[in-house]
Amino acid sequence: MPPRDNPTARQARLGAELRKLRERAGKAAREAAGLLSVDQAKISHMESGRIGVSEERIRRLATFYSCDNAALIDALCAIAREHRGQFWFDEYRGILAPGFLDIAELEHHATALRSAQNVTIPGLFQTENYARALFHGVTPKLPPEEVEARVEHRMKRARIFDRVEPPACLAIIHEAALRMRFGGRKVAREQLEHLIEASQRPSVAVRVIPFTSEVFIEITQPVLYVTSSVPQLDTVQIDSALGNHFLDSEVDLAKYKTLLDIAESASLAPEASRQLIHHIAREL
Repeated sequence: MPPRDNPTARQARLGAELRKLRERAGKAAREAAGLLSVDQAKISHMESGRIGVSEERIRRLATFYSCDNAALIDALCAIAREHRGQFWFDEYRGILAPGFLDIAELEHHATALRSAQNVTIPGLFQTENYARALFHGVTPKLPPEEVEARVEHRMKRARIFDRVEPPACLAIIHEAALRMRFGGRKVAREQLEHLIEASQRPSVAVRVIPFTSEVFIEITQPVLYVTSSVPQLDTVQIDSALGNHFLDSEVDLAKYKTLLDIAESASLAPEASRQLIHHIAREL
């Protein structure tokens, strides 16, 4: 089977974690190749996520690397057992850019989500009309079928909250995002009412940073912290005009945990946040 040209974020992460384990053990790629009786190029492809690796090989490599973290190894094996076509977002492969599938994949497997946004409502809580207004504003202009595919995909992402055990989700939103009237007054009001309704779910907390806040928070682009089944697989996603960026180094994870803690401490409590959202909606 030829190497994958576009591994998913989780496939790439599996390979990256295997590389980290090897490097921590002080093993060379040729030594890992010798253990598995493959050429060194295959180890390189495994560690870049370009080819799959079996559960049996993961466990052999973990033993060779003296890794006794059973929870981490089990989590890596769980990723290895996943296959394309298994999840709902796979139906958009070849229709939407890989970044859209990667974020849906991360949310699908998350145990908890924390986000901070300054200008727009988080995608998981957007209405169809609000999302459509955003996608219509993309430059260069998108064809109608692309807009509709993106909107449909975004609506399906919210299904994670319909599970028996949905991930805990904290959405920190600046008041500026609540006052933006993307799509017009009617669309903006509908969006705020939907956000209030979503905030009443047991697994969801929405907290607003008011204009009156005197704390500067170094989060100028949308940030999402995805908590995994084991802390070693936590991921930060940064959304920018150039696309999604995924961070997983210990330094980056610690930095964005701290930034989100600061943002949360500067925000209103959930009930006070709901009252502010309701007040802004009434003004529209």
